[in-house]
Amino acid sequence: MDGLQESGWEELRKEARKIEGDLDVKLSSYAKLGARFTQGGYMDTSSPIVGSSRSWKSMEMEIQSLLEKLLDINDSMSRCAASAAPTTSVTQKLARHRDIFHEFTQEFKRIKGNIISMKEHAELLSSVRDDISEYKASGGGSPRTQLLRERAAIHGSISHIDDVISQAQATRTVLGSQRTLFSDVQGKVKLLSDKYPVIRGLIGSIRRKKSRDTLILSAVIAACTLFLIIYWLSK
Repeated sequence: MDGLQESGWEELRKEARKIEGDLDVKLSSYAKLGARFTQGGYMDTSSPIVGSSRSWKSMEMEIQSLLEKLLDINDSMSRCAASAAPTTSVTQKLARHRDIFHEFTQEFKRIKGNIISMKEHAELLSSVRDDISEYKASGGGSPRTQLLRERAAIHGSISHIDDVISQAQATRTVLGSQRTLFSDVQGKVKLLSDKYPVIRGLIGSIRRKKSRDTLILSAVIAACTLFLIIYWLSK
């Protein structure tokens, strides 16, 4: 990299490391929030870390915003590295930042999923208790029992769907990062082949040899197949 590009790269790395540090702290607090739920799904709101439901949503939005910023910075670093001849050190550092982003994303989705599941479980238990109390107070049967069972089944299905969607989103993010990396590599190879005719000729020779080997292999397979058919018919 030249001086200007190296300066831009280092600025982006500095900003990425700062956001990664902020995310580490936020995720730690978010994990403590999830740990405040009891087995019944209730939250200990006496803790200053947890606070109200509003503060919980606020923390969630802050983490999501930081993840989006980190993704943008990683993309900027990829473009900066692609604009110059990337060294092995630059490639390794870029891959490490992407790995850190993926780890943070997965951890955030895991904690968020646990909190949502416990919260829904707590709300369902509270609703069931209210319905049981109402049933006992009325002194008679009620068709709401079947509805409660159906509601519990629907809640379970929704939780499963959320897990599948979270996994799909995480996979999409990883594939997007890999596509960017492969595009950068392809662009570099094309640039080298255009700049150095010898390399372009070598690549062409490799392709022709690969095509010739494929034709030879196909001919051998066809001959073997024909021989087996003739042998089978002659028996």
